[in-house]
Amino acid sequence: MRLEDKIAIITGGGSGIGRAAALRFSLEGAKVMIGDRNEQLSLETVQLINENGGSAEYLYTDVSNPEDVENLVKATVDTYGRLDILVNNAGISHAENKLSDIPVADWKKVVDVCLNGVYYGMKYGIPELLKNGGGSVINTASVAGIKGQKLLAAYTAAKSGVIAVTKSTALEYGKHNIRVNAIAPGIIDTAITTEWKNSSKWEILSTANALRRVGHPEEVANVLLFLASEEASFITGTTIVVDGGTLLGK
Repeated sequence: MRLEDKIAIITGGGSGIGRAAALRFSLEGAKVMIGDRNEQLSLETVQLINENGGSAEYLYTDVSNPEDVENLVKATVDTYGRLDILVNNAGISHAENKLSDIPVADWKKVVDVCLNGVYYGMKYGIPELLKNGGGSVINTASVAGIKGQKLLAAYTAAKSGVIAVTKSTALEYGKHNIRVNAIAPGIIDTAITTEWKNSSKWEILSTANALRRVGHPEEVANVLLFLASEEASFITGTTIVVDGGTLLGK
């Protein structure tokens, strides 16, 4: 198994990409700690893993709160003895608005979750990886952070920041055998895109890529698994795009 006996934290593991990654990692032998605000969905993920013979735990975590993230890392080490893989996946978006119309509170919240949450994860997680002589960090960005997205300036700014801080951190910790990478999903069938399905733009959004379809969380989880595994042992500081060709257009 590709992650046999590895210990992984996955934030936002209650649903969507995070849940798919938790299930995939478990099938490959990892023990998983899920940090998420949604207790019900997270416990469902834990149950699915445990019923399939895996090992998973859940801790309520608001990644915009540094104390929550610090506690998540501590609880993981207390429960499983160490940390090998850190997936900073939790994220939110905001209502579409031109930049000058975005409420200050919305801007701050999106940046707090999507960018600061990644910083907190690495700040508290990397010291534990150092104790083990290395490990893998994977941060969830977005194609919006690469190409920009009108009416979603806060989300775009935060995800662009994730890509930038991934590069910086990879340079800082590469000599310690810590790989830091990011993924940039396109339109994936998750809770965030569910809200768009009632929009008149959904038909355009859902086919705005070379493959002309929406991606599935499991397809992103496969890339996360690769980056977490030793198969990606010479990959760091990069952002892998998982978008069905969105950046290419139709």
